[in-house]
Amino acid sequence: MATSTVKLASGHEMPLVGFGLWKVPAESAADTVYNAIKTGYRLFDGAYDYANEKEAGQGIKRAIDEGLVKREEIFVTTKLWNNYHEKGRALEMAKAQNDAWGLGYLDLYLIHFPLALKYIEPEKLRYPGWWMDAEHEVIQTEKVPLQETWQALEEVVDAGIAKSIGISNAQAQLLYDMQSYTKHPISSLQIEHHPYLVQPELIDLAQEFNIAVTAYSSFGPQSFLELPPAFHERAKGTPLLWDVEPVKQAADRTKKTPAQVLLRWATQRNIAVIPKSNNVDRLKQNLEVTDFELTEEEIKAISALDKGLRFNDPGFYLHKPLRIFA
Repeated sequence: MATSTVKLASGHEMPLVGFGLWKVPAESAADTVYNAIKTGYRLFDGAYDYANEKEAGQGIKRAIDEGLVKREEIFVTTKLWNNYHEKGRALEMAKAQNDAWGLGYLDLYLIHFPLALKYIEPEKLRYPGWWMDAEHEVIQTEKVPLQETWQALEEVVDAGIAKSIGISNAQAQLLYDMQSYTKHPISSLQIEHHPYLVQPELIDLAQEFNIAVTAYSSFGPQSFLELPPAFHERAKGTPLLWDVEPVKQAADRTKKTPAQVLLRWATQRNIAVIPKSNNVDRLKQNLEVTDFELTEEEIKAISALDKGLRFNDPGFYLHKPLRIFA
């Protein structure tokens, strides 16, 4: 099943709809990815912090070995975690992550958060990986400028480890700064994006810079309700997006599900989406979000739900706040 694509500044094409690997258990990741490929998915969005890269790669390799797809038809995104921003560490980690996927190269490598944390040996990192070790919820920042990390990613491209590079969870001021020193273009910006957190000016700026935007947590509070209390406090009691009137009305008119409407609200504005589902029917439905149109009025009504409500906020859910989005 073909999906629409978006052209990256690097010249490569990225599918507009992909499968997000956040919260996919390592023990089931290979089968989950393999079945997603059979359903039609070609973009897989991973991260070192998700602790399932090796297994996800095994699922892709199985599909390639069985002749379901070729490597060049698959698009793998993964991310550098915060403890490995120092140039040498970043290069080592990119090589290790590429080896873990086992597919020869990465399609897109992102800086996960624009904040350096103190180095910790990978085998001692706790998941989720904000804390310094498995026993203590300690966070220590490190003095590594983002320019150093970006230059490491540019070397990752030069070495053939990744075809394109970008950043996640960055805001406008940082994008302006990065534009002053990039040798390889910022191909992608991945951000939390849903009708409760629209960030229209950030998206406009990214697109003006020819940076492709990918939305995560497209369903808003739904993605966070199953997480531990500190992470789901903001989501608890927030109306689910598929229950709000503008989404329901658009779903009724188009004869699509509310989830499909939420995804189409993004893809119709050329924003890539990376939803996850373990349900076979919803897996297929989530992929079918480029073949119908919302009206301009529907897009405006859904966008008007904006509350500036960010759920993935380490300034809120960590014991020692990291005020990245202040």
